[in-house]
Amino acid sequence: MTELTAPLVTPPKKRHRNLAQGVVESIGASIREGVLKPGEKLPTESVIMELHGVSRTVVREAISHLQAAGLVETRHGIGTFVLQPPAQPLRISADTIRTIGDVLAILELRISLETEAAWLAASRRTEEQMQEMGVALQRILEGASVEADVRFHLLIAQATGNRYFVDILTHLGTTIIPRARVNSAQLAHADPADYLERVNREHEEIYNAILRRDPEGARAAMRTHLSNSRERLRKAQAETAAV
Repeated sequence: MTELTAPLVTPPKKRHRNLAQGVVESIGASIREGVLKPGEKLPTESVIMELHGVSRTVVREAISHLQAAGLVETRHGIGTFVLQPPAQPLRISADTIRTIGDVLAILELRISLETEAAWLAASRRTEEQMQEMGVALQRILEGASVEADVRFHLLIAQATGNRYFVDILTHLGTTIIPRARVNSAQLAHADPADYLERVNREHEEIYNAILRRDPEGARAAMRTHLSNSRERLRKAQAETAAV
């Protein structure tokens, strides 16, 4: 890439009272829009001075602001380079999950996450935690709301003793339960009673494996449960697309 990059060739149309801020906004826009990519070198101070009609002092002030924002870094004797953008915070919510495809993507995430959580829970759970899990399971079997399902999975995460499992599942909330987002039984062309019976049996198998302190059994039962949910939705998605 040449030092005269597109967005820097033409100075900003708006003349800022704070000249340094004008340079910051121009270079920052080039970075955000992907014209200046991570690892690429900024034009020299002299080139930026000429392009923006500002002094070297203004350019250096602008570079300092860009450094403070984590957008660039200066390597002495080499130049100033664009940094990799900072990681964005986790953004999964009811607003971002709109389609069956979105629900399937969440299920793939859960398979990776919760199979290991079940393994750890079977190894580390306490009697008190099993009692709480048993109460949540009973509510599921009695046809309680989606919240009971969410609580059951959250209690398994808590039994791992690893707060990060809990943090992620708490953040996901009811989005982790497919039937909170779509009518899974209807999409799978299944009788609602038969569908719930299968789902309930899957929860019981997870619970029983954790209860008997069987990590591999718990992992397998959780994988079966989530994989079955994924396959039911995947089949429904394929049928919908074929219509």
